[in-house]
Amino acid sequence: MKTASFLLPKDKVSFITSTSSMKEALEQLEQHYYTALPIVDEDGKYVGTLSEGDLLWTMKDTPGLTFDNMDHIQVSNIEKHIRNESVSLHAHMEDMLALAADQNFVPVVDDDHLFVGIIRRKDIIEYYMRNITD
Repeated sequence: MKTASFLLPKDKVSFITSTSSMKEALEQLEQHYYTALPIVDEDGKYVGTLSEGDLLWTMKDTPGLTFDNMDHIQVSNIEKHIRNESVSLHAHMEDMLALAADQNFVPVVDDDHLFVGIIRRKDIIEYYMRNITD
C-alpha cells in the first residue's frame, strides 16, 4: 500500500522553517505539545527535524542564552541530534516499519524533495496491527 493514503498533509502539520528563531520553535512545540518538528527551508524542502533536546542542549551550551534573547538564534544554527529520514510520496508502507521504530513521524517529500506532510508512527502501527490480525 502506498504511503499517500496515510499522509497527514503539510497544511495539517506543524512545522518550522530553517529561518525561524529558537523562540518560535519553542512556542510551536509548546502550543502543540510536540517533542519534535519537521524543518523546511525557504524553498519548502525538508531539511531535518528539531527536537526538544536540541533546544535544551543549545540552552545548556550557549553562555548568556535566556528565554528573553533566544529569538536571536535561528533554527538553522541549532545543532540537530536526531535525523528523521524522509520517504518519497511513492514509498510503500512496508518501507515504514523500520523508520517508525526510531521516529515519532516520518517526513514525506515529493519528487523535488518538497515537504508534503508526515506519516505518524501511530498510523504505521495501526496499519500493521490490522494486517497482522486479518
